[in-house]
Order: sequence, then structure tokens, then C-alpha cells
Amino acid sequence: MTADAGAGAGAGAGAGAGADVGAGADADALFVHDAVLIDSAGRRPGWLRIEGGVVVEVGTGVGTGAGSLAEPPAGVRTIDARGRVVTPGFIDLHGHGAAGISYDDDADLAPALAHHRRHGTTRQVLSLVSAPIDRQEAALRRVAALAASDPLVLGSHLEGPYLAPTRKGAHDETVLTTPTAESIDRLLAAAVGSLRMVTIAPELDGAADARSRLVEAGVVVAVGHTAADYDCALDAFRRGARALTHAFNTMPPLLHREPGPVLAAVDADAVLELIVDGVHLHPAVTRAAFRLAPGRVALVTDAMSATGSADGAYRLGGLDVVVSDGEARLADSGALAGSVLTQDVALRLAVESGVDPVAAVTALTRTPADLLGRGDLGRFEVGARADLVVLGADWSPDVVVAEGAVLFEAS
Repeated sequence: MTADAGAGAGAGAGAGAGADVGAGADADALFVHDAVLIDSAGRRPGWLRIEGGVVVEVGTGVGTGAGSLAEPPAGVRTIDARGRVVTPGFIDLHGHGAAGISYDDDADLAPALAHHRRHGTTRQVLSLVSAPIDRQEAALRRVAALAASDPLVLGSHLEGPYLAPTRKGAHDETVLTTPTAESIDRLLAAAVGSLRMVTIAPELDGAADARSRLVEAGVVVAVGHTAADYDCALDAFRRGARALTHAFNTMPPLLHREPGPVLAAVDADAVLELIVDGVHLHPAVTRAAFRLAPGRVALVTDAMSATGSADGAYRLGGLDVVVSDGEARLADSGALAGSVLTQDVALRLAVESGVDPVAAVTALTRTPADLLGRGDLGRFEVGARADLVVLGADWSPDVVVAEGAVLFEAS
């Protein structure tokens, strides 16, 4: 467990010197001012007025609000950003855990969730690794119950078991299988409407029928862990798949005569997940992906349980993992086994790679929100949920707010 493990969805903290958060009489209202707002609409000086967990006004200007508000409203808690960047809260489509806890575990997930929230991730889809169907059903039920009680948990993502054995990555090959109508229906029933995404290798027998069933149920189908060529992947996207799981990783490479799934996703206007941790992708590939798919890149963590913990031996599903110097690898083969990434670090590394900050922030906010059909997340607009991050000079959070409540303040 890490030091910030207790900061749950509704937890606040005492105002720290770095946060500059003032107390006010109205606990349901918040005024954020003297900010540099960055979201998909661009970069501009401005302020936000929040009531009941919702953005009710967005203004532009410097100081305490040089738009329709000349001063902070009386009796309202204020956050003086002091010229710092303020972004919408980050949304992680693909992460497996933190603080020594996997989202597959039958355990209290609060420390893992809190670790990512402290790093700016205000909404999470909890990813589950390949496992026998009865174990996945149990995990889906647990996530469904958690999502019903915690609005910051958006639901679950099944990364398997419908994956290509030749592109299994850090999944246990013995539990990989082909999709059937029965298994899809069992998983949907267990999730009780909380299943948000399923990764499928489109070349598998039964993949087309499974994709249709999932799309009909409102689930995002992603292509990934696949040996599919360009034509096979493109057909999957044209028939309902909408995302590419950790683009470039565990799939055929982009070659000049065999463009593979990456260019299929680009040509089909699908969303490309990227793991920007300095290990999974070269910075030039990160820049290229943003140029190839503007507005359609989602920065994800693929974070495993070792995130936020010391180097050492861990487990991912049924496999042994060794974490050393910021890299998580299978003990037997050395294959990458997810990451120990947080989304604030992904933002910093993307910007350091040469990605425009507006595009990088969009990849953490509006793009994943839109993929999930959540037009109330990932943007600074009237009516949007009040999730935001005040960032320091190194792109790490000084203040994290979700649903209008302060989750974290730097001291």
C-alpha cells in the first residue's frame, strides 16, 4: 500500500501549501480561477464555476475572472490556480491495478484506485486479464457492484480471453479461447450493464458473431493481441470495432507492404490506445501516431499491480512478473507485462516526445470519454461533470477534483 492509498472517491485533504485551496461555506460549490485551461477546445486563460458536481460556467480571462465574474463568488470554496495549467480529469480506458492490487483480485480495490486518482485519473475502466470464464464472471460482478457505488469507476474492460495465442503478450496461453455465444452472454449477464470494452483478435473463429453481439449490447469492441493483417483488421473496424488495444504492441508491425492493424485503425477512424511510458513505444512512434490519428489517440496506462510499489516479484493473472527500473516483464520470457505507468507521467512523456499539449490532454480526456459515449466527461463545458486537475510545472497534479470534490492536494 502506498502513502496516498487512503484518498478515495469522496476523500478530501487539508489545504496544502502547493494547492492554495481556500475554504468556503458552500461545500457543493467551487470556483477555480487564475487558470490556464487546456482541453480539446484549446489553451486559454480562464476560470470555472462548479455547483453540485457540475460545471455551471466557464469564463475566459486572467486574475479572478475577467469574464462575467469580477471576483470569486461569496461563500464559495475557491482554488487559486496561480497561473497553472488546469485540465479535465484524466480517463483511463485500460489499467489493471496499482499499490500491489490487481483489479482481478477479490480484495479491497480502494488503494489501487486511490493511487491512480492521486495522479490525475478521475475516471477508470478496470481491465481484467484472461482467465477461465467463471473467474471472469466473478470479477465482472465485483466491478459492477463497485461501479454502482462509485461513479468514478466506469465499468470493466475484458482484455481476453479471446486473444491470438501467437500474440498473447502477458496473458496465460492456457486460458485463451475462441468466443462463443454462450460465453459472451454469460459475461454480459455477470457485468449487469457495466461491461464497457472487450478486446478481441478478429481472426479467431466466432469473432464476428461475438463482435455483433457486444456492439448490440453497447460494448466497445477493440482489436488487439492479434495476428490479423490489414484487411482482416479493417473489416473488423468497418463492422463495428472502434478501438485498437495498445497500438503497435502485440500485433503485426506496420510495414511498407503489410500495413497491419495500425493503419487499418487509422483508415477506419478508430481510436488508438497508446502506452507512453518510455518503454512500449519510441518517442518518434508516439509523435507519428498523433499525426496519423488526430483526436483519436487515447493515452492509457495498462498499469499492473506493481504500479506505485517497489521493484520485485509480482503476479499478473497466473503469470510471474519481475519489475525492475520501471519495466514490468514476464519472469520466464522477458515479454512486457503491462506497465507501472500513471497518466500524469504519460502526459509528461507525450509532451516531451514533441506532442502538442492540447493534443496530449485531449488523448487523456475527451477522446476516451467520447469512445465510451460519455459526453459529460473530459471537457470544460457547461453541464459537464466537474472533474479537473491542477498541474504543476512538471505536469504532475497539485490538486485533483472529481465530481466537484477535492480528492488530492499536494503539500
